[in-house]
Amino acid sequence: MRRLKLGMVGGGEGAFIGGVHRMAARLDDRWELVAGNLSSTPDKAARSAEAIGLARSYGSYTEMAVAEAAREDGIDAVSIVTPNHMHIPVARAFLEAGINVICDKPLTTDLATAQAFAADCEGYVAQFFLTHNYTGSPMVRQARQMVREGMLGNIRLIHAEYLQDWLSRPADPDNVQAAWRTDPARTGGAGAIGDIGTHAYNLACFVAGETASHLAADLQSFVDGREVDDNANILLRFGSGARGSIFASQVATGTENGLKLRIHGDKGGLFWAQENPNELIYTPMGEAERRLTRGGAGAMSAAEDVSRIPAGHPEGYLEAFGTLYREVADHLLDGKTAVSETVPGIAEAVAGMAFIDACQRSRKENAAWCDLTS
Repeated sequence: MRRLKLGMVGGGEGAFIGGVHRMAARLDDRWELVAGNLSSTPDKAARSAEAIGLARSYGSYTEMAVAEAAREDGIDAVSIVTPNHMHIPVARAFLEAGINVICDKPLTTDLATAQAFAADCEGYVAQFFLTHNYTGSPMVRQARQMVREGMLGNIRLIHAEYLQDWLSRPADPDNVQAAWRTDPARTGGAGAIGDIGTHAYNLACFVAGETASHLAADLQSFVDGREVDDNANILLRFGSGARGSIFASQVATGTENGLKLRIHGDKGGLFWAQENPNELIYTPMGEAERRLTRGGAGAMSAAEDVSRIPAGHPEGYLEAFGTLYREVADHLLDGKTAVSETVPGIAEAVAGMAFIDACQRSRKENAAWCDLTS
């Protein structure tokens, strides 16, 4: 199978997520990283490229988009791993050059900008993909299949939580990751709700198969002087009549990366936790709970299709990311133009921004119920 050529914008010295994307892209041998603008500072971009053996290094993303589009061996897609405020400017430059885009979440800093960009995407030949990586986990795919096959019956309750404690103290200005995530100019004013709340919301919607119509958000900034939220308790109403909630916090002392999902219907319930991703707990109504494992007895086709190794050999965060990169590559190699329902695209990107926007409006109105306009 032909390997596609990948470029990257962002992800240089001091970055976390860029390295994750590079490893994930290589995992199934579908991509070869050949070009990059790894920093907005040219010297840093050159050093970062040299450190990972990247031959084609550019001083700016605009230079890169033009140059790569003109090459016979130019990149097939670019991975955007910059702070939020740069996602759309970079994406637009490459889409206009006819180069596909794989973008980290959330899409941008405000809903209006996201909606305008989504309208523009309809006119591009190149395609836009979003990396909500947890949707690539085999047991998340299984949970989704179980809901769709009616094993839970009519969905009543949808709860997701994502708890961390790494921002429990004021951000160290020398910590690149903390500095931009707590800077409203680069995040659009969204803290925990944008960084991890969007993951929790996307996961809940992906598995349940629906998006919320209204929410009420109680947001806090517990750390003195912090200009973005670091804790959120959110109630959700779904069009089907289901009710839900999201608890997202980056000041939950004693937690590491606690993303969890619970879905309950009138026939049964499911529980999945990211820190133990190879296990899914299924409890049919009136029966004992069942522990389903990736590759084990009870594993369904949706999980098997994205599993790489036998049961008992853990697959986790990187593999889930890798699944999205593999599916995007297969999608492009097959010449498809409609984004697969398992690969997040511009619709999910706008839905994430609608979630953030509604949370921020609700906060201004003292946790009032607000509609999700997307």
